[in-house]
Amino acid sequence: MPSARQGSIRLFRFAGIDLFLHWSWFLVAAFEIQNRKGRYSSLTWNVLEYLALFLIVMLHEFGHALACRQVGGTADQIVLWPLGGVAYVNPPPRPGATLWSIAAGPLVNVALLPVLFVLGMLSRSSGWAEAMPNAHALLRALWIIDLVLLVFNMLPIYPLDGGQILRSLLWFVLGRARSLMVATILGFLGVAGFIGLALWMHSVWFGVLSVFMLMNCWGGLRHAQALSRFAKVP
Repeated sequence: MPSARQGSIRLFRFAGIDLFLHWSWFLVAAFEIQNRKGRYSSLTWNVLEYLALFLIVMLHEFGHALACRQVGGTADQIVLWPLGGVAYVNPPPRPGATLWSIAAGPLVNVALLPVLFVLGMLSRSSGWAEAMPNAHALLRALWIIDLVLLVFNMLPIYPLDGGQILRSLLWFVLGRARSLMVATILGFLGVAGFIGLALWMHSVWFGVLSVFMLMNCWGGLRHAQALSRFAKVP
């Protein structure tokens, strides 16, 4: 997981939360924008689409951070990097507080779906599809992007939001350590599936994502083992 203090640029501060942009974002952005050339009549629209993608990611991460602070936790840093974003949240060690802190991110994407859908319908009824086809195509693309991000994040695979939501729900029944243990073991199975998908599709991005998820699952497993040992201490 990237550090907000290493290789990152501070963009701004909002509601006591600092937003950072990792330097690698610029390299990947240049590659992705060039790779998507041809979807619009001008490269400028490709740039706008990529920036809008990370605007959605930023709103998602602010959802995590603000929800965490709402339940009495600490959250003061967000880092945007090529694979998305990371909100450094530390909710109180309660299942309900953790559940709300995690679920608030995907709920932002849920709230954006009808907004983007209505804007797309208005652009069609206003004749943008013929008069301004690039703007109309951008709105459609953003709706699809938001939906894909929501579905992907809700996969019950740790450390994705879906996996962490599953862990929070299990926490009510199994306790803090065992719930994290179960979630990380399921996460390892999900990582195996992503590795197979990366090999099948010859996708570098799925490979990088698999490594990121594997590292987080390993860290989560060790944390669960530490919590279990701590619980046994008299």
